[in-house]
Amino acid sequence: QVQLVESGGGLVQPGGSLRLSCAASGSFSNIYLRGWYRQAPGKQRELVATIPAVGTTNYADSVKGRFTISRDNAKNTVYLQMDSLKPEDTAVYYCLLRTGANWRAVTDIWGQGTQVTVSS
Repeated sequence: QVQLVESGGGLVQPGGSLRLSCAASGSFSNIYLRGWYRQAPGKQRELVATIPAVGTTNYADSVKGRFTISRDNAKNTVYLQMDSLKPEDTAVYYCLLRTGANWRAVTDIWGQGTQVTVSS
């Protein structure tokens, strides 16, 4: 099975920074995209950022200009650099690995989530 190991979450003050990492291991097919989603208490899970194998990155309006998604394909790892953090960024952050040859045949694998808390 595919395993996604997330790290980098924690407690940070407003205006601070964190970097999340998500390393994939095991057997999986062609990577379609990597991404990060988050879910705050009582709210729906929402897209934060995605980085396709081919194409351009995509960011939620709420994080654009503050967060940066990147990847290291050799390490099967995706990163989320989070700067200028705000209390409203507090959520559980989930790593996404989407595999498949095309959008009609993709399989989504989710990490277990890592808590990010922004508080003074």
